[in-house]
Amino acid sequence: MSSIDLTWVIGGPQGGGVETAANIFAGACAGCGLQVFGKREYYSNIKGEHSYFGVRVSDKTIRSNVSGITMLVGFDAETIFRHADDVFDDGAIVYESDLSAIKIDEIPTLDAPFKSRLKKYLESKNKPFTIQGLLDDSKERGVMLYPVSFKEILANLSEETKNPKIRGMFRMQNVLAVSVSLGLLGLPPATLLKSVSSIFSRKAEIGEMNKTAANYAYNLATVKYPKFRYQLPQIAKKDSTILVQGFQSTGLGKIACGCRFQSYYPITPASDESVFLESNEIFDVENSRPGSTLVVQTEDEISAIGMIIGAALTGTRSATSTSGPGFSLMAESLGWAGINEVPIVVTLYQRSGPSTGLPTRHGQDDLQFAIHAGHGDFPRIVYASGDTEEGFYDTAKCFNFADVYQIPVIHMMDKFIASTVSTVKRFDPTKITIERGKLLEKIDSQGYVRFAPSPDGISPRSRLGLENGIFWNTGDESDVIGHISEDPENRIYKMDKRARKLDVALEKIPKEDQAVNHGIADYCIVSWGSTKGPILDAMEMLQKEGYKVGFIQIKMLHPFPAQYVQSLLGGVKTIIDIEANHSGQMGSLVNEYLDRKVDYYILKYTGRPMTCNEVFDAVKKIIDNKAEKKQVLKYGV
Repeated sequence: MSSIDLTWVIGGPQGGGVETAANIFAGACAGCGLQVFGKREYYSNIKGEHSYFGVRVSDKTIRSNVSGITMLVGFDAETIFRHADDVFDDGAIVYESDLSAIKIDEIPTLDAPFKSRLKKYLESKNKPFTIQGLLDDSKERGVMLYPVSFKEILANLSEETKNPKIRGMFRMQNVLAVSVSLGLLGLPPATLLKSVSSIFSRKAEIGEMNKTAANYAYNLATVKYPKFRYQLPQIAKKDSTILVQGFQSTGLGKIACGCRFQSYYPITPASDESVFLESNEIFDVENSRPGSTLVVQTEDEISAIGMIIGAALTGTRSATSTSGPGFSLMAESLGWAGINEVPIVVTLYQRSGPSTGLPTRHGQDDLQFAIHAGHGDFPRIVYASGDTEEGFYDTAKCFNFADVYQIPVIHMMDKFIASTVSTVKRFDPTKITIERGKLLEKIDSQGYVRFAPSPDGISPRSRLGLENGIFWNTGDESDVIGHISEDPENRIYKMDKRARKLDVALEKIPKEDQAVNHGIADYCIVSWGSTKGPILDAMEMLQKEGYKVGFIQIKMLHPFPAQYVQSLLGGVKTIIDIEANHSGQMGSLVNEYLDRKVDYYILKYTGRPMTCNEVFDAVKKIIDNKAEKKQVLKYGV
């Protein structure tokens, strides 16, 4: 059997159920044992603007999206206008048949620059500025067209089931579109119906109606239309595989590692994690003992970080989840936690800035900000996960870092990971260890010295309610007891004490947790965060064409593991920095801390994540000596 690898994309107006449809499609494919990698893209409004969800499906391991579409599904005109030219020549378009006469200028949500580019393209093909013009161009390229009247299907279904409600349930068009697609792709209908049941598990009546509609549309597609040239096989499903969304991985990681308090103020894309925690506040822990994570929505981000500092001072593992603008408001309190050596975790889901920037789009813009946020010098660890699976296990590591070294830890995630739905190996909570660091069991009657001298700069913490465990905190510099002090000798002691923790962290944290060696070669990529997947997939593509490329994934960005990274790159001929920001922020760290400079930059800052094809093409140009020092990637609507 030949390998299968296709990308299915559905689009529609924001709030129209696009994400529900994509999750049904992904669930059905995963239920057949296939590997899934999908992502959602949407505008920063509540309803109306264009939203789309791409799902890549394969029978082999996949870690990223690709450039291009195998099957496009659209029940509105904007989806066809925006994505038709991105469909592969041997691909397909499933569309609402009533749309063909609609003109470009009749779609108010199409922005002027895009309209101009689209008209220029159609003019070059001698086609009218209509849906039909774009469909005709696609057909001439070899694209298969499947016109479907979703409204007619609803009407017929309403009549057959004698349920007049169905006729007006236009949101059900998404389920119909998925079902027609899977009928054309030949996926077994049982997995479709099971996926529909799972999505609507909390709405039994609506779930049954959608299952009826899905079954009807699937059968219609198999009878009325010719099969698509690509078919999805059913293969043996691995018991250890789960389908999970990125934000769920950090939420589950927090539950598993003992985080029992999380505060947040709603902000894209971080809110999804806190909402997930809210919906799973009560759970079972060891020996069927009930446990819970208290989740509090605050009035702003200043309050959010203040609350987790207060909770952490009681000994509770505490975190907040935010994005760039919210993290900006947290900077002053971050310094308060730093000067008072309070162990907190901030999960920072990056998006495109500056200011509000592109609030629902992807970016790795906040690395340098996370390293330097807050006035004055104080230690913090900045740690980056590369994918959903890492997000689960790294969350636990971040809490351990915070507790052991008694410092703030900033866990770098981003919108790409947050909105990704993918098949991953089932998370194993037994691999998570909980390290609380130096916690006192008893304090003598002479009292507690919170900031007592220690060779590693880490003073033992008092447990909540421990007799004689009274201590003081202040935003000013303080003495060993916690009382305000401006004595110069004390200031030197306290600054050196706090700073020493980072040296200890670099010494004690395992090297494989600081940076991951994915292979060394003359041409070696250095990167961090969510570029990991596209890079690994691109490396496999390059290897098939005879190109050998290395990759060092740097996970601990601060303190920077200079000696270890230097040792890995010692024999490398060319260093290639790949990241999703304008200035090559991690490349600046490499230039600062290592004895050599980055040779080439591959950057993307359109707000859309990288695809493996883009990385493949860009790296290949470098090896073939056909590249500029800086390449800017642009793929994505």
